[in-house]
Amino acid sequence: MAAGQLAELYLEACEIELQAFKPGNVSVYAGGHDMTVEDFRVSAKVSAKALCNPALSLGEKIYHGVKATREAVGCNTNLGVILLCAPLLQAAFRCGRSLPLRESLRQVLNETTIADAAFAFKAITLAAPGGLGAADEQDVARSASVTLLEAMQMARDRDRIALQYCTAYKDIFDFAILRYNSRLNQWGLKKWAALAVYTGLLSRYSDSHIVRKYGDRYSSWVAEKMALLEEALEKSTNPEQLEPMLRGIDQAFKSQGINPGTSADLTVATVLAASLEDFYTD
Repeated sequence: MAAGQLAELYLEACEIELQAFKPGNVSVYAGGHDMTVEDFRVSAKVSAKALCNPALSLGEKIYHGVKATREAVGCNTNLGVILLCAPLLQAAFRCGRSLPLRESLRQVLNETTIADAAFAFKAITLAAPGGLGAADEQDVARSASVTLLEAMQMARDRDRIALQYCTAYKDIFDFAILRYNSRLNQWGLKKWAALAVYTGLLSRYSDSHIVRKYGDRYSSWVAEKMALLEEALEKSTNPEQLEPMLRGIDQAFKSQGINPGTSADLTVATVLAASLEDFYTD
């Protein structure tokens, strides 16, 4: 697939995620956490050039995507998105009918280098995500001495994005894409299918971004809210009617400073992966 086509799919995935009313997160329905929809749109646009450049290594994609974002909006809007989407876009350059996307992705992850880790560490330090703290092994503030995959393996128990690297994106390929395609068939609207991915993930797994900031303080409460929303979505033939419920949960989350950013990042990656799979199977 050409770089221009990849950029279009990446930008579309970022926009679909913004169109989804994700409680606690920034969307076209509501801003929050001192960020706006326009911040995220600009971030997607400026990061696409690096992420879809076939001449850059995986680590270079990550670093230059984050650097461009930081220079454009001055805050961390898309570190998780870039960390998840860079390997998918790297894999897309080599996959095809004889090499499925997930197998190509597995190869990309297994081939990561110490240089990739060094670039990723620089990117994470530059983005300065909230609640990052320090680590005993391979702290991003120090020089990398292992490959990017090995670094992610060390972080997998505390970070769900790192876990994806270690499982060839198990959450996305074994759950989220299936949920996305099912709800897309049911409702015919990508933004609501993306919401179903977000709620499905958040009702099942603690969000790494929330846990880094607050520990497990809100985990059960967030999961309960999402389980109720899941039930309502399951019964709905017109999810637009759930907007009052979504607004209520959104306000409740944001009043406590809760931003399920990792779940939103996984949603973008799911939409992108689904689009890439569709392209190569049509």
